[in-house]
Amino acid sequence: MKIRISRNLYIILCLDILLIALSFYVAHLFRFDFMIPPWAMDKFYSMLPYVLIVKIFCFYFFDLYKGMWRYTGLNDLLNVVKACVSSGLIIVVLILYINRFENVSRSVFIIDGCLTLIAIAALRVATRLVFEQFTENVSVQDIKDVFLNMFKVTPGHSRGVLIIGAGDCAEKICREIREDAALKYHVIGFLDDDISKIGRKIHGIAVIDTIDALNQVTHTSGVEEVIIAIPSLRAERMRQIVDLCKSSDILFKTVPSMGELINGKVTVSSIRDVEYRDLLGREPVELEKEKIGSYLGGKVVLVTGGGGSIGRELCKQICIFKPEKIILFERGETPLYDIDLELKEKFPHIRIIPVLGDIQHKEEIVSVFKRYHPDIIFHAAAYKHVPMLELHPQKAFENNVIGTENLVDVAIEFKSFKFVLVSTDKAVNPANVMGASKRIAEILLQKISLDKRLRTRFITVRFGNVIGSAGSVIPLFKEQIKQGGPVTVTHPEMTRYFMLIPEACQLILQAGAMGKGGEIYVLEMGKPVNISDMAKDLIRFSGFEPGVDIEIQYVGLRPGEKLFEELITADEFVVPTAHPKIMVLNSETNDFKSLDRDLDQLKQICREDPDTGKIKQGIQKIVPEYQDGSH
Repeated sequence: MKIRISRNLYIILCLDILLIALSFYVAHLFRFDFMIPPWAMDKFYSMLPYVLIVKIFCFYFFDLYKGMWRYTGLNDLLNVVKACVSSGLIIVVLILYINRFENVSRSVFIIDGCLTLIAIAALRVATRLVFEQFTENVSVQDIKDVFLNMFKVTPGHSRGVLIIGAGDCAEKICREIREDAALKYHVIGFLDDDISKIGRKIHGIAVIDTIDALNQVTHTSGVEEVIIAIPSLRAERMRQIVDLCKSSDILFKTVPSMGELINGKVTVSSIRDVEYRDLLGREPVELEKEKIGSYLGGKVVLVTGGGGSIGRELCKQICIFKPEKIILFERGETPLYDIDLELKEKFPHIRIIPVLGDIQHKEEIVSVFKRYHPDIIFHAAAYKHVPMLELHPQKAFENNVIGTENLVDVAIEFKSFKFVLVSTDKAVNPANVMGASKRIAEILLQKISLDKRLRTRFITVRFGNVIGSAGSVIPLFKEQIKQGGPVTVTHPEMTRYFMLIPEACQLILQAGAMGKGGEIYVLEMGKPVNISDMAKDLIRFSGFEPGVDIEIQYVGLRPGEKLFEELITADEFVVPTAHPKIMVLNSETNDFKSLDRDLDQLKQICREDPDTGKIKQGIQKIVPEYQDGSH
């Protein structure tokens, strides 16, 4: 390996030369009480070239110019000590050989050695501190950890790890592995596409080569596992790296994207297997944290459906902004218990209040509001399984519409500040009961928002499918692959919009901060994903070949399903907002005159004669664009 010469290397080399010369001069000042005699100055000038050459040579020999100074650690400081001591001894021997210390003060070299050590180490530490100050990436190591690691050796039974990436994330992972012997890993090296880093060192461990050299490196250096430590990696490059790992026949894992990391903290415990979501290519969300913090910080927040896929992630994201308390309203006992336990462990400073309740029971909602008076409501509770709700339209209406109406009425009564409805792209030109019921909930909020006397601001956020939600297609495909196939796809041309759960929840919080009342926000969903292509990717990702090892079987559309989902209707158009991933709908105002009457009639049908056909007719009366796609 050789060092790529960079501007930074020239800068640090010049600074080292300056500090070495200055230390040698100050050593003379100290020795002669700040009045250096002429003969001593003559010796200073004659010895200075030897001192500079020897010390720079020793600094190079002990890898002081291979380290990445923003990640200066214990290993680098130990190298500084070795270089300073070695160079001091060589200089003493050299001067002794040349003139046997004639007219040379021996104490100068002791003082010089101490000053050089302090100056060179301080320069490295200062470089790191500057990067910490301006990037806020790294916390200073605990003194106790420094001493515990001073005599640390690599355990013989640990697994050799190759880290892909040589940036901040990789440095954190490397440092944690070095500090925690219980992890039973040792880092063999780094790979990075930035050729200026090749040959450099992080905590004494080299950046070996570019990522494309993975196959060669894994077969020549005893690597047993690869960690992909680039949270901002693009989907295309992630696919290439995954293919490289598979061709090298080596175990590989990844650090999640920054959006998935609570508080953005990278730890070894957060490392997981590479999943399909890593190949989706969603860009990280930039949040207006101050704006979100101003409406969530110190407030009482209620999340309905707090144990569901969206609800539980919403709760985690909300807790980052330090509300006074968060109320988890959930009808499922087990998911409520799980999220309550998780939040109390991760956010001990926030009061977590689990409530086992059902939005269909208005008295239960009233009881919660009387006791806690929530300021902000995120309404994520909903029935969402399309084929199931086609069989039970009464339940879809009672939960998704009446439940929402109950919550809205109580929020108005108790003068809550903001109400954010989590909606779906299936509400656009709905072909199923689930989408139509969510569209009615949207219309309900739009009607209420026309009353400007109300304190409560009602906001709707509409988006598509999220990867990893309960009942989503990916877990189904994985289970079918695990069983050897076939993988069942409804139609070869079916497409869906997908986004990550953390991304969706972050944008919901952002839209809640932006909303003034009455808006329907649409999240930027990117390009639609072909479901058949997704199935093929997952099969290949599992180490099989579609159509050869595992068959794909097309089974036809299920009741209520559409080939293509939409985010806006023909009468709507989107207007950009200040946030690049959030748009607001601009549509013709609905005629709400008959809404209350139509809703009352539909409620009566559900109570007295819950006939599927009559319920769907009643829904279509409220949502004329609803076309029953179950036949």
